[in-house]
This record gives sequence, structure tokens and C-alpha cells, in this order.
Amino acid sequence: MKNFGKAVVRLRIPILILSVLLLFPSALGYLKTRTNYDVLSYLPGEIETMVGQNIMEDEFGMGAFSMVVVEGMELKDVSAMKAKMEQVEHVKTILWYDSFADVSIPPQLLPDRLREAFLKDDCTLMAVIFDTTMSSDETMDAIGQLRQIADRQCFISGMAAIVTDTRDLTDREAPIYVALAVALCALVLALAMDSFLIPVFFLISIGMAIVYNMGTNVFFGQISYITKALSAVLQLGVTLDYSIFLWHSYEEQQGNYIDRKEAMAHAIGATLTSVTGSSVTTIAGFIALCFMSFTLGLDIGVVMAKGVVFGVIGCTTILPSMILVFDKVLEKTKHRPLLPHFRKIPGFVQRFYPVILIAFALIWIPAVKGYNNTQIYYDLAGTLPQSLPSRQANTKLEETFTMNTTHMLLSDASLSPKDTAAMCEKMKAVDGVKSVLGLDALIGPEIPRQLIPEKLTQSLENENWKVMLITSEYAVASDEVNAQCETLKKIVKEYDPKGMLIGEAPCTKDLIEITDHDFRTVSIVSIGVILVIILLVFRSISVPVILVAVIEFAIYINMGIPYYTGTQIPFIASIVIGTIQLGSTVDYAILMTSRYQTERRSGKGRKEAVQIAHASSIQSILVSALSFFASTFGVGIYSEIDMISSLCILMARGALISMVVVIFVLPSMLLLFDRLILVTSIGFKPKQAAHVAEVQ
Repeated sequence: MKNFGKAVVRLRIPILILSVLLLFPSALGYLKTRTNYDVLSYLPGEIETMVGQNIMEDEFGMGAFSMVVVEGMELKDVSAMKAKMEQVEHVKTILWYDSFADVSIPPQLLPDRLREAFLKDDCTLMAVIFDTTMSSDETMDAIGQLRQIADRQCFISGMAAIVTDTRDLTDREAPIYVALAVALCALVLALAMDSFLIPVFFLISIGMAIVYNMGTNVFFGQISYITKALSAVLQLGVTLDYSIFLWHSYEEQQGNYIDRKEAMAHAIGATLTSVTGSSVTTIAGFIALCFMSFTLGLDIGVVMAKGVVFGVIGCTTILPSMILVFDKVLEKTKHRPLLPHFRKIPGFVQRFYPVILIAFALIWIPAVKGYNNTQIYYDLAGTLPQSLPSRQANTKLEETFTMNTTHMLLSDASLSPKDTAAMCEKMKAVDGVKSVLGLDALIGPEIPRQLIPEKLTQSLENENWKVMLITSEYAVASDEVNAQCETLKKIVKEYDPKGMLIGEAPCTKDLIEITDHDFRTVSIVSIGVILVIILLVFRSISVPVILVAVIEFAIYINMGIPYYTGTQIPFIASIVIGTIQLGSTVDYAILMTSRYQTERRSGKGRKEAVQIAHASSIQSILVSALSFFASTFGVGIYSEIDMISSLCILMARGALISMVVVIFVLPSMLLLFDRLILVTSIGFKPKQAAHVAEVQ
């Protein structure tokens, strides 16, 4: 490690030049990395809903669809607007009642099924079908063009419109996320550090590492909008303390070495040894997300694990190079740290640790209750701002046509018209089903097939499959729509074993089932891996259990609070927050326990070892936790996207709760279980004389 430090010191100028040059390809890679705004696309490809969507795209050239509500417009004007909309690139077809009957026919003369499907009071309904998927750039661009054609009397709803608005809102907010994180972190560093300038170098080196991380995502082709929005602020939060450690180590080594270059070489070696061990648990937490069947976890996990690695590299190469180059300027900006030392807390804990442990045991009960009963939501569109055009359109669709969502049904083309009609009648009778739109369901026997436009026929039927749209009164992710989907599937399988129900609601139902399994998997993997890492670090059986129990206690409190405040959290939060909080804040506990191990081994008694470890760790734990809090809290307060806001609020609060629990509960646990730790660990036992003295 020392040789590595000497190499960095010797090559500091080339390192800085190379680090700046690497920003250009990284920025280019960032710009070329596509962002995926469709969370449902991360469902496993082998499930029926995803297989069905692939068939729709491959065989019908049909991907997304939107329902358009037109209010107070003459039918002839609607028909003219529809014709314009059909000219938009990637709009495959538009289903309206003029697709089945001439607009010159008075609505009252139309068959009931056509009139009820498309007309209500002074409003009419159109189904726009695209030849690209709902998350594709082409579909989102097409939605934008449709909105330009439509006037204020038109409302474009559906997931394609929601995804488009999510993109626009995220792209608008993302730069502000970074600005807030940097500003709040700068404030924390101004209070905690002994130089006005060093926080600037911290943020520059971490900023470079963030750009490298975001740029290398180009090799994945795309990342989710959640990953894109969170990765920068999260990387800043979890890697900032590595830079702080290097600075403190450098200042400490200056007391041992007159030559600053020699001091920095030793500081880099010490930092690399310490930070590598610390970063492993953080990386392990993110890697645990990769075990999710719902591959959004893989997306977040890989990007963030990579970000931690870049953070370690940055703080041991770029940052020390900058410090040495600007060393004289840094010396002139030094000042006393403004953050207090909290010297009274260790004495308070030593005196009242039995009371703290009793409180620890009692708080577990409400924490577990809240953790197990916190309400989770899966309706991603329903939590977006009501001011978005897509939300207003969904509301209009529900109010006017009592319609919340639309399913798509793929049935075997060989299914007879008689069986198809019988199946449709059964589906129409299912609670909450508004209509079934398809050739067999809509045209009926009175309209000859040869009168139906060939383009429409090809859009809804081919030699293998028939397509139908089923409109529903029920909201996505509700218990009612999930039961409805289950009933519809049974009816479909009764007539057509090959039939598949697809769309937003069936996909969301699969999402609920899959993520419930993923939650258990990720929790087990993250806890198991981090237990093993701590076991190897401390060579102890009891220490990993104590440390993980302390952080899990903080996680249960954090995730239980929404139950008592009546707050629903997004489904992804229930899976990833525990893992992120465990992986990123168990370092606080490892830091204190490492010092306790050192003091105990040197011959200090139980109380003295805990006292020294506690007093020497508080400042570092406080700065690390406040940095994590600062990088995420501002985003949580500002963001209008509830999924991002909720994730950031939970991470920010989790960092503070973990900090408080480690500062008060962990030293109490070390005092209580000192004898057990000595018996079940290697490298903790003090010198024999000191041990005998304490026993006496």
C-alpha cells in the first residue's frame, strides 16, 4: 500500500491531467446512455405478460396505446383530427367509431356496443395504438406530437403519456438534485472540516468519480430514470467520508514526517487499507440488489457498486494529487472546525447503558409492528403531480367514462367466432369491466367483414392471434383490479389455453407478486453477505451478530415510521432501503468496533476500551451520517416524483437513525457483551495482566 501511495505522489501531475482528459469520453458516454422511464419493463422476460407484450410488438408491430378523451367537439372535427393524428410517425392505428361506421350515421342509429364504447354525453373516446413500446423514445416523441395536434378539448391518457411526463419532469429536476446535494454537503463540510478550501477539492474529486460512473453506464445501453436520478446524490453520500478519512490521515502523518510527500504516501496507504474494508460492506449491500428477479434492482445495484469503486479510486488518486498541488493554498485556508466534539456523550452512555439497552429492547416491539404493517403502493402513475397532462387525462377518463385502465387480450386466431363471442360476453359480465373492444366483439353479425378497413383488420388480427382491448373501471394496483385480472385470466384459459392477458394492470399484478419474493431474497442475501464480511474482518462469531442487529434495529425504526404517520411508500423502497441502509451505515458500527478491538487488545479494561472507542468515533460517525443525510434530504424535499422523493427521505432519515443508534446503542452492547466477544473472537483478548485485573 505504501508503494502505491509513493507512485500516486510521484505521478500526481500525470494523474490530474489524465483525470481531466477522462472526463470528455465519460461525458460523451453519459450523453449516449439511454434512460428507461418504464419501470414495468424490468419485469422478468419469461412471465406471460412480458411474453405477450413481445408477441404484440413482433407480430402486430404494436407496442403502447393511449386513450384520448375529446370533449365538446363535433364528430366531423374529431374525425379530421383523428386523420391528422394517424399521420404521426409510429402511430399504427387509431380505433374510433368511424373505424367501424361512417360518421354521417347519427350516433343513435349505431349499435349499442359501438355507441357505449366510444361516446358519452358530449365526449368521445379514441384508442391510439403505437408501433413502438411505451418506454421507447419514438413513442414519447409521438405523444408530444399528438399533444401539439390536439387542442385543449383533448386529454391523452395511458402509460405512454405517463412515461412521457415522467421523462420531462425527471429531466427538468435532475440538475437541481445535484445542486441541492452539493450545496448541503458543502454546508456540512464547512462545519466539520478545518479548511475552507478542502471541501471544494472533496466535491471536485467525487464529482469526477460520478462522471466516470455515469459515463461507463454506456456499456449497459440504458439505465432506469430512478438510477439516473439517485446515483449521483447517493454516490456523493456514501463515498464522501472516504475523502474525509484521507484528509485526516494526511494531517496525522504530517506529525510523523516532515516531508509532505512522504506524509501523503503513508496517508494514501492507510486510507486505501481502511477504505477498501469499509467500501466492501457498501458494495455488498448494492450487489445484494442484483439478486432481485425484478431487474430494476440489478440496474441500481451494479451502477451504485461501480460508483463506490470509482469513489475509492478517486479519493486515493485524484484527491491526494490535488491536495499536494494546492498544498500551500490549503494551508492558508485552515481554521478551527466548527462542529462540537460531544465529549459528554461517552460518559452519559457509560452511566446509563442499562437504561439504553432496556429502551432498545422495548422499542423493538413498535418498530417491528410498524415495519411489518407499513403500507406499500404499486401505482406509479397515481403518485405523480396532478398538474401533469397525463394525470389530468386519466382523471378525465375516469370521470367521464368511468374507466381507469385498459387490458389487452391476445387470443388464438383459430378460436371460433362463436367461442370468441361467448368469451367476450363472459368477460363483459366480470365486475368492473366496461367494454371489450375487438373485431368480433364490436362489429357483430350485422356489419360485413369486407366493409372493415384492411388496416384495422390487420391491426387486430393475423394468422396466429387476435387482439382485444378490455377497459376497466378499477385503478391499477388495486385489490379490485387484481381480482378482476385473475377472473379474466380464468375465463380466457377456459376458452383458449394459449390466451394471454397483458397491459399495465396485469403487469403490475405480476410486479406485486415478484417484488414480494424479491424483498425476502434481498434481505437474506444482504444480511448474510455482510455478516460474513464482518466475521472475516473481526474473526468473531458474536461481533457480526451484534453489529447487524444494531443496524437492523435502525432499519426497522426507519421503515416502521411510515406506518405511524399514515404514509404509503413505493414498493421499490421496501426492497432497496433496508439493503442500502445496512450496507452504507454498518460502517459506522465497524469504525467504533475496530477501535474497541484495538484498545481491548492493548490491555485496556472493558469500560476504558469502550470509552476511548466511543469518544474517538463520534466525530467521524457524525460527519459521515450528516454527509449522507445532506446528499439525499434536499432531493427528498424538492422532488415532485414521489418514488424519488420517498427513497431519498427514507435514506436521509435512515442515516440519522443509524447514527443515533450506533452512538448510543452500540457502545452499550459492547459493554454488555464484552465477555462474550472475548470468548467468541480472535484478536480481542487483552494482555493477561490486564485481563486478570479486570476480572478481579
